[in-house]
Amino acid sequence: METDAKTVMDVLGRQAKDAAKAMRMADTGSKNRALQLAAAVIRREMKEILAANAMDMQAAEVSGLDAALKDRLLLNGDRVDAMAEGLEQIASLPDPVGAIDQLRFRPSGIQVGHMRVPLGVIGMIYESRPNVTADAAGLCLKSGNAAILRGGSEAIHSNRVITACLRRALVDSSLPQDAVQLVDSTDRALVGALITSDAYVDVIIPRGGKSLIERVAAESRVPVIKHLDGICHVYIDAAADTDMALNIAVNAKTHRYGVCNAMETLLIHQDTAAFVPAIVQAMLDKGVEVRGCEQIRAAAAGLDVSAATAEDWATEYLSPILSVRMVKDFEQAVDHIARFSSGHTETIVTNDYDAGQRFLREVDSSSVMWNASTRFADGFEYGLGAEIGISTDRLHVRGPVGLEGLTSQKWIVLGSGQVRQ
Repeated sequence: METDAKTVMDVLGRQAKDAAKAMRMADTGSKNRALQLAAAVIRREMKEILAANAMDMQAAEVSGLDAALKDRLLLNGDRVDAMAEGLEQIASLPDPVGAIDQLRFRPSGIQVGHMRVPLGVIGMIYESRPNVTADAAGLCLKSGNAAILRGGSEAIHSNRVITACLRRALVDSSLPQDAVQLVDSTDRALVGALITSDAYVDVIIPRGGKSLIERVAAESRVPVIKHLDGICHVYIDAAADTDMALNIAVNAKTHRYGVCNAMETLLIHQDTAAFVPAIVQAMLDKGVEVRGCEQIRAAAAGLDVSAATAEDWATEYLSPILSVRMVKDFEQAVDHIARFSSGHTETIVTNDYDAGQRFLREVDSSSVMWNASTRFADGFEYGLGAEIGISTDRLHVRGPVGLEGLTSQKWIVLGSGQVRQ
């Protein structure tokens, strides 16, 4: 089986490598036409996409897939249209490839600068969410890369149809259809073959559960852009507007549960203890199970708050469960985040300018916010058109990964005959 998987991946890898050479030279107009055509084809084939997704959803029911994963798997008209809109937005974004910056003269008379270039072949491994197929392919295409996509087995029918739409648009735009390839098998051995295909693949981006990302990070022979957890915090400061704090906290937790930018821990300054019953009741009204420290339970006496354990502070629930802790001051809040955060997204709610500025400087996560919901930590919301993933690494990109994150830089030198003395 391993030999067969390697053979399959070698074929995909060679095709992707050849496509990447052509994509590196593709002009912006051709790439934009492909994206716009792909959006049109996806809208035109919506019924086929939804029919394929219904097959995946039926299989998910039979297999007992949990509610959070089924929510990620589900497509409807709005979500399909959002896929198409995402591709159109990517088409409208500036093309990073070939952009030159920091061009400057040296004493020798040469000019030195940087040029943006594609990474090459990007292997994308993801679970459940079929919209990632369109997002990832679109971003790879616009940034001049080729993509090998390995979606989860639970979304195989949806991914096949969406990939076919994308490849059709590439052909109609005179670009290589192998710039987007789907690993059209649920064989897990193909994941191992993909992440060890260092002869063909330039970077791997895993997007899914912690176990998947840990496996990829441990076994890959290809550089990986990743984040393991989304343990996101909202800190309600002593100087917070309580109405604003309530709206932000409820949105951060309940807008969607099974996403990496949902709040998992709420920190409340002790000076706002009188606010605790209102926010706990708001969470309970939304069906959220609240787990609190001793001070929170005391402040919310009479409300259904179970005791939080040490494990709760380090847990990404991806479900309607929230841990809440009361902190004595700003420093304790920041210390808690430093200890338990996964480095994804943290928010402070405060009207104190100094506290807001300190939070932005001192909290070391890929997205740090002031008076805004953690749910904004998203490539679409950041104006990237779409995102291929979120990185909590420091090299070579951090936070939502959009077009520029899928490129690198090379040095360029412009001369007029200079020789080194």
